[in-house]
Amino acid sequence: MPALEGQWQVVVEVIYAMVLAGSIGVEREMKDRPAGFRTHMLVGGAAAFLVGTGDLVMEAHMDRGDETVMVDPFRLVEAVIAGVAFIGAGTIFAQRSAGVVIGITTAASLLMVAVIGVAVGFGYYLLPLVVTAMTLAVLVLLSWIERLLSRRGTSTR
Repeated sequence: MPALEGQWQVVVEVIYAMVLAGSIGVEREMKDRPAGFRTHMLVGGAAAFLVGTGDLVMEAHMDRGDETVMVDPFRLVEAVIAGVAFIGAGTIFAQRSAGVVIGITTAASLLMVAVIGVAVGFGYYLLPLVVTAMTLAVLVLLSWIERLLSRRGTSTR
């Protein structure tokens, strides 16, 4: 069994990932998108939890001298991406009569919070914080610029 300190470290990382992902989810929630605050928090937290648990499993087996267990961190990332792809696909809706597709940005933000969670799970703290700020800038500032340009008669779509 992994040491309690390692388990607490994963708990702290999951909380941190959830806070970062939740900040992006708040923006999606305010825009009344299909996946909001709670969904983003859960995706980011789940990604950090999966990666952190993988590290704990590896450490536990190495401590016992069992070198037959190998954890490929990129397989954990693949599992996260596969899960997010499923969730993201559910947020995308096509309205053929109107000729529009809705939810692609939300699906992309779910992918981003998953990767942020993965980075936190790998033990990075500054990088996910900066990327969260960059993601919020894209979602908020570029949306504002897009609305400004559309009011002037220039569509960015």
